[in-house]
Amino acid sequence: MSSSSARPELARWRWVITTAFGLGGLTISAWGPRLPAIKAGLDVGTATLGLLVAGTTVGALLGLVASTPLLHWLGSRRAVAGSILLTGAALTFMGLALIAGSVPLVAVAFVVTGVGIGTLDVLINVEGAAVERAAGRTLMPSMHAAWSIGAAVGSGIGAACAALGISPSAQFIGEAFVIAAAAFAVARGIPASGREGPEQATGEHGAARNTGAALRRWMRGWLNWRLLLIGVVLFGVELGEGSANSWLTLAVRNDHGQSAAIAALFFTTFAVCEGLTRMFAGRLVDRLGRVRTIRLTTALGIVGIVAFILADNPWIVLLGVALWAVGVSMGFPLGMSAAAETGPEPAAQISVAASIGYFANLAGPPVVGALAESAGLLRSLWLIAALFVAAFAVAGSLGPRTPVPGSAPSPVGSGVRHEDAG
Repeated sequence: MSSSSARPELARWRWVITTAFGLGGLTISAWGPRLPAIKAGLDVGTATLGLLVAGTTVGALLGLVASTPLLHWLGSRRAVAGSILLTGAALTFMGLALIAGSVPLVAVAFVVTGVGIGTLDVLINVEGAAVERAAGRTLMPSMHAAWSIGAAVGSGIGAACAALGISPSAQFIGEAFVIAAAAFAVARGIPASGREGPEQATGEHGAARNTGAALRRWMRGWLNWRLLLIGVVLFGVELGEGSANSWLTLAVRNDHGQSAAIAALFFTTFAVCEGLTRMFAGRLVDRLGRVRTIRLTTALGIVGIVAFILADNPWIVLLGVALWAVGVSMGFPLGMSAAAETGPEPAAQISVAASIGYFANLAGPPVVGALAESAGLLRSLWLIAALFVAAFAVAGSLGPRTPVPGSAPSPVGSGVRHEDAG
């Protein structure tokens, strides 16, 4: 294929994967604004509602594990389209379960939705890393910004439907049709490639062998020291992001003495700064490399969280919020790019790294909350500062792989310079 014909295909590939990121964010934020209506419609308590929503995280972890065999079984195009279709079907099922008023069916719907989101997360990061290599420049941060934008749009749709009196079931079923239609458009934009894995046996037994091999490669990923160090970076930044989502507004309201409305604006500042950093940082990564970019952003994050904890002036606290957001913004997208390069199986490697990030998002808020019970909320946030320091210390793990003598050079478009290895 000539470069002139490859360029439009590459651009299309990039934008359909960016769209898929946006669909993931749209899906994961669909039910947040509707939880009060869901709680009232099912007539359940807050604890039960929390367990229902936690099913999404459980499902997402299952999806992370399932993504590698699914990629081997279906290939890139069908796997990505299938995971998008699964999330759409799960939202439809959730809408029908809400109409029926069945708590067990709603619980199943949350788990299945999580499976779709977790699977999609790995697959689109695999595709995003492949787009980067083909383009020869850093694109993953802007793709992850699309996830953030999709989440904001999804929340806005939910809030608008609530204000207009549209039931959660009608909203979910309507969104499911849009998501399902988008799946086919996304699939057509993904080029045929060898991303399905190194061996493609045919037939039922061949598929089983490929699936077993994919699972073994995924398990071996947990013994890859470089991948685990990348996981340390992801753990630090994702716990910082999850804690901001759960505790920032409460800390601004109770510990910094601001009104509820001002506290909400502080959180909005956090979300905007994180999204803008991801959107425009690609050129910075290409200039500095992944390692220096992570060291820069986590250092700013340390300054930000310290300012947030110690400052009395609300403007300095607000500056701390902005720097805190910069600190968490680049770890996940750049970590996904680096994880894809740690071995021969990008889906398995990304799945391992993403599992660590998901665990941090799941475990972080309760851990901070438990510390806050005894030490106070602001003091408990020193944990985030310590994890930012750890992420800074092991940022070298995001550098390019050291080529083996006589082997092919590192792929183009890794978003790093070769002097970043340390």
